[in-house]
Amino acid sequence: MKKREHQQQVFLSGNEAIAFGAWAAGVCFASAYPGTPSTEILETLSKFSELEAQWAVNEKVAYESAFGVCIAGKRALTACKHVGLNVAMDPLMTTVYSGVNAGFVVVVADDPGMHSSQNEQDTRLVASYAKIPLLEPASPSQCYLFIQQAFNISEKFDIPVLLRITTRVSHTKESFYIDRKRENVSKKRDKNPKKYVMIPGHARLRHLDLEKRLLKLEKFSEKTAFNKEEINNTKTGFITSGVSDMYAREVYPDASFLTLGMSFPFPAEKVKNFAKKVKKLYVIEELEPFIENKIKQEGIKVIGKDASWYCGELSPSAVKKIVQLKPNESKTIKARRPLLCAGCPHRPTFYSLKKTGAYITGDIGCYTLGALEPLAALHTQICMGASIPFFEGMGKICKNEKTIAVIGDSTFIHTGINGLISAVYNGAKGVIVIMDNSITAMTGGQQNPATGITLQGKQTKKLSIEAICKALGVDNVDVIDPYHTKAFQELLKVRLKEAKLSVIIARSPCKMIDRTKKSPFQINIEKCKKCGQCLLLDCPAITKQEDIIKIDENLCVGCGLCAQLCKFKAIEQRKKT
Repeated sequence: MKKREHQQQVFLSGNEAIAFGAWAAGVCFASAYPGTPSTEILETLSKFSELEAQWAVNEKVAYESAFGVCIAGKRALTACKHVGLNVAMDPLMTTVYSGVNAGFVVVVADDPGMHSSQNEQDTRLVASYAKIPLLEPASPSQCYLFIQQAFNISEKFDIPVLLRITTRVSHTKESFYIDRKRENVSKKRDKNPKKYVMIPGHARLRHLDLEKRLLKLEKFSEKTAFNKEEINNTKTGFITSGVSDMYAREVYPDASFLTLGMSFPFPAEKVKNFAKKVKKLYVIEELEPFIENKIKQEGIKVIGKDASWYCGELSPSAVKKIVQLKPNESKTIKARRPLLCAGCPHRPTFYSLKKTGAYITGDIGCYTLGALEPLAALHTQICMGASIPFFEGMGKICKNEKTIAVIGDSTFIHTGINGLISAVYNGAKGVIVIMDNSITAMTGGQQNPATGITLQGKQTKKLSIEAICKALGVDNVDVIDPYHTKAFQELLKVRLKEAKLSVIIARSPCKMIDRTKKSPFQINIEKCKKCGQCLLLDCPAITKQEDIIKIDENLCVGCGLCAQLCKFKAIEQRKKT
């Protein structure tokens, strides 16, 4: 992007570029629940004083509050990762019918390769299913431009717009120029029940209207500059979208390209015309064969990828192999094993839970690492908020076997409360442990209602988790510091014996927010029996080197958990000098 007059050079990631572009587009409100790889969009937006950005308790609420702003006449945005969009699908499907007032954009970040996710989803399939226009920027500079145009498309065609990025686009940085100008879009809020009250009689009419809007969007997709044709070597042509376009260009810079920045509605005529100009046509795309299938439906001969490439990220080398018609035989590179941080309060929690011998249903958060050896104290983890319903369901079948649910504070607020309501209502018995580390830790330490601080750093009302549990009718609600391991283990024994529903709130702050570092501990070699019990804590500060157990004083935060567990009193705290 060349510099023009009155422009500023920036060096932004894709997420940051979306935020800057949304600001330039005149967005007045943005809402999200933190989820890697999309988290930084809202964090960046929160720095702009001209708009309000906020964390919501979950993605459905984020979508709905932002859409309320759109109906009220101001441009609004919601952002999430791919699994977060699952939570927001309910309002998404129907707001496509209703249409918008001011522009409304949904930014969703897919995670090919599952860098921080429990599955790989291809949100492009949602676009055709929900009948919502889809834009796919391939770089941060395109993110900046595409998000602005997305609001124009939304208002022009009276429809929400889906802007899809991936992890690589979210976190890649690029130097480019931006305009420091901001649009001012304001529309009147009209009382229009036939448009916004989706009873069957109104919804049938809005569905018909949606189909008419889609026909107009198809014509737009055929002509828009988002779908760019570049004829170079007519021997080979590539149809691409998103970051796959960058990979293909790196390997085959002299080939011809049709880059689909707007892949739905699908520009069939443009694809047909491009196909006639090249001798051999390839489609390069990550995850599902979304574009490939649409091309083949038009009767166009195209070379796609082997099914072995449906999983994970692509790369320039992967593109080369796809063109050579080679299956994906890449081996997984052994990465550093993930660990809970030194001093993490989840470590003593899992240590105590493991001693119960119970089946432990887990949830989404840092504490999912409790499933790994040597802690090995977590037995299920599927999606946000599932641990308590799993616990409730298992309790109906395994009545004489111990089952414990664990869930984090932020996840409890996200979708755990409904599960707890169900457990109380349906007479569930047993123990639920809310692992309250006082922050949304896994995504980098974001605030939530239980911290009493907003995204923009303002003090607000602080939600009391124990008050919520008591109000829902839980029989016993206890709060304990998990570092008091003996007391915690005794409490677990007592509550597991009772024929009641108990919630234990294991409360101790995450080391990302409480960076207090006490004097480190060390191993007294003369007392150490090399039993290895301290190694079972899986603390990154404790290692075994040449048959000698050591504590790295640079990593140790002085939590003292290892010293509590050493029967031989061989772990001692260094005296302050």
